[in-house]
Amino acid sequence: MISWRNVTKIYSDTSVALRDVSFDVAKGEFVSVVGKSGAGKTTLLKLLLAEERPTRGEVVFEELVVHTLRPSHLPQLRRSIGVIFQDYKLLNSKTAHENVAYVMEVMGFPEETIARDVAEVLGIVGLTERATHYPMQLSGGEQQRVAIARALIHRPSVIVADEPTGNLDPYHTRDIMRLLLRINELGTTVILATHNKEIVNRLGRRVITLSEGQLVRDEKEGKFIVL
Repeated sequence: MISWRNVTKIYSDTSVALRDVSFDVAKGEFVSVVGKSGAGKTTLLKLLLAEERPTRGEVVFEELVVHTLRPSHLPQLRRSIGVIFQDYKLLNSKTAHENVAYVMEVMGFPEETIARDVAEVLGIVGLTERATHYPMQLSGGEQQRVAIARALIHRPSVIVADEPTGNLDPYHTRDIMRLLLRINELGTTVILATHNKEIVNRLGRRVITLSEGQLVRDEKEGKFIVL
């Protein structure tokens, strides 16, 4: 489904983010990408989203070579990939319902479809009773669940989560991970970038380990190894 093929990303003579990285992610997998800060995790995800271009190699998503896509085709690519960030990136002037609906409004969906789909996805993430609350009225865990609902609203085939629990306490961290596992069980591919050892070791799923831009471990049921 997704392939990084001999990918190198060089920002400058003194900044090499990735060095000849190759691996595949199959449809329906849950994969954790781990490593210290600066290991190349975020760059790996940006290449998939076409926010960066590889210096060498290629990233392939469903048979499309991502960095060769025309700018007019990028919105279609990004509609297939839901993204969850560490800092939520919610609009403080909009309610939970409005934050999720905004994505569909931009895409031009009719009001009836938006109302139906937003209610459904807020139910999936357990926020039906909080739909009219603004971000500042929600806990950190609830804000992240709004962000997950927003990532799910256009029914992506892949969810990319970049340190989604970085600002959360252990209780809300477990809550968010249970939700991501449920989403994966419904058939959505999940790629999780994290430096949280406990999360990775609890999951018992495939682990890709990066160190100084190189892929150093790829284990089917891996553990977080500090390198």
